[in-house]
Amino acid sequence: MADVITIGSATMDVFVECDDANIVSVRKKDRSTDFMSYPYGSKLEITDFDTQVGGGGVNTATNFANLGYKTSAIFKVGDDIYSKGIFKFFKDKNVNLDSVIKDDDDTTGFSIILTSFEGDRTVLAHRGANAHIKKSEIDFDEIKKALLLYIAPLNGDSNKVLDEIVRFAKEHDTYVCFNAGTTGIKKGFNYLKKILEYSHVVVMNKEEASMATGIRLRSDTKEEKFSEQLVHPDMKEMFKKLKVADYQLIVITDGGHGAYAYNGRNYYYCPCFDAPVTSTLGAGDAFASTFCAAYHKFDGDIGKALVAASINSAAVCSKFGATQGLLTFEEIIKKMKEHPEFKYTMISA
Repeated sequence: MADVITIGSATMDVFVECDDANIVSVRKKDRSTDFMSYPYGSKLEITDFDTQVGGGGVNTATNFANLGYKTSAIFKVGDDIYSKGIFKFFKDKNVNLDSVIKDDDDTTGFSIILTSFEGDRTVLAHRGANAHIKKSEIDFDEIKKALLLYIAPLNGDSNKVLDEIVRFAKEHDTYVCFNAGTTGIKKGFNYLKKILEYSHVVVMNKEEASMATGIRLRSDTKEEKFSEQLVHPDMKEMFKKLKVADYQLIVITDGGHGAYAYNGRNYYYCPCFDAPVTSTLGAGDAFASTFCAAYHKFDGDIGKALVAASINSAAVCSKFGATQGLLTFEEIIKKMKEHPEFKYTMISA
């Protein structure tokens, strides 16, 4: 029996870095957008190249196992060279793969990750089998036995099974952590609400939270300096809309600006842990899964879980690859003791 079951995607990721890549910023009055660009019609030399196994299901299962939890993974792959690479990756990861779904007629997910000189990335993703998980393929008996079900973002038709999975888990007293993805969010709030109602911990980034709620954070004006407030008033409205049940804990990450949490009584804020940035790929998976694991390990201490998640996420950013920098709980706790100045802030709602 697994302590933790993860459901999510599995991909073969090809990392490409090119010194000729540019970052172009386009700004409007109320927002700005950054683009990665290459000279149009040119043949460019690749500066660096690597292949790694990734995907939310892979990254989070690896992290939970590394944190000491007995872990089982559910993801879907095809019968091809990429799936063979994924199974090889897990040989020394102590993750049970008995519930992995294999479809000989489908293709394994594949991504090309364009890495910028700043360490951020643009991902070109082929979802493949990740988008075709069916209810009949899910091992519900394993979910019923687990302490925690962690749901990473799912793609395409796989979202159709989400509401039944989370409802089943909650009915059988399996704790549910839900990391929402854009595919499900785009289905609208009424669809998303069905998932939220059965989820104990919900994690989104700021852009996803804005998309889900229809609330956009206002920029500072001469009269009001929203940026000077610990929690932006519009983010507070996001939290309140996303929290559809009393038992829920909502977490919103804001990239390099840190992360926030809300339990209905208090708001929590934790900045990013200071560390060199090589690549941000996998940082979100590391943060969300570490938060859920730490929230359990630290007996519901929200602030301490945010600190632990930030430390592990920063460790992933410091390495090339979505799982290369993952820390154990012992290593995380050691860093917390070595950096007592790294703290969270809590204010009343």
